Amino acid sequence: MSKVLVFGHKNPDTDTICSALVYAELKNKLGINAEAIRLGEVNAETQYALNYFNVDAPRLVTAVASEAEEVILVDHNEFQQSANDIKDVKILEVIDHHRIANFETSDPLYYRAEPVGCTATILKKIYKENSIEITKEMAGLMLSAIISDSLLFKSPTCTDQDVAAAKELAEIAGVDAEAYGLEMLKAGADLSDKTIEDLLTIDAKEFQMGSYKTEVAQVNAVDVNDVMNRQDELESAISLIVESKNLDLFLLVVTDILNNDSVALAIGNQSPSVAEAFGVSLENNKAVLKGVVSRKKQIVPPLTNVLAAK
Repeated sequence: MSKVLVFGHKNPDTDTICSALVYAELKNKLGINAEAIRLGEVNAETQYALNYFNVDAPRLVTAVASEAEEVILVDHNEFQQSANDIKDVKILEVIDHHRIANFETSDPLYYRAEPVGCTATILKKIYKENSIEITKEMAGLMLSAIISDSLLFKSPTCTDQDVAAAKELAEIAGVDAEAYGLEMLKAGADLSDKTIEDLLTIDAKEFQMGSYKTEVAQVNAVDVNDVMNRQDELESAISLIVESKNLDLFLLVVTDILNNDSVALAIGNQSPSVAEAFGVSLENNKAVLKGVVSRKKQIVPPLTNVLAAK
């Protein structure tokens, strides 16, 4: 049987890495030769989870078509967020919790998208549906993904299903979700050794919003000033990204994981759309977004609405 690659989006976060590992594990237990891979570097938060549960990171692959004919996507569906050669392989399945956009296949496929806070919450259901026991390691990875995507259950994307799944998974993993989760988030929010490039690529996604090409990067921090004190350097680097990718907007969102607010830095010809989308005034290209922590639910939808209407 030929190998199937399982992977999430570029600039992978904890849900992307952990869900790829977890779903590949499930597929192998069901008799399918599957391998989890990654399309980018593992961030500090995710590495903390992998180290804690003693699981190796997936190997890095840049061209999937050279390794497999069939793939499974987790935690994403938009082609600009996927492998560069995604159109050269057959997509067998998608397991996701995001909007569906810029996605098309020539053959039918298994597509499962649910309005929950994390892909891992869906995967836990699939384990149960297939009567497959969840190991301590896989439970720990799924728990880590839920904690990451929900900002320890504080994000508006977090549902009762996510909370219930996390509670069960924490018991299997043998950890206290709150205590473990806070340490994991703090590990990811340690920006002391991060370069400007790191800050802009740790968790960045491209979106087509109407006729406009955008990129939204998000960085979690204990103190947003750790990032914003470098604003001049950030703006210079962002301007180069905007030019090289021909973007209409690059939005950097720095999220305070303790106070659940964010600061947005907008560069590009569609920067005024940020002010319109969030009802704020941009001063020196930035604005405070009170209570905004979720890119999926609180940033992309209002920004898309504004840009799509132009």
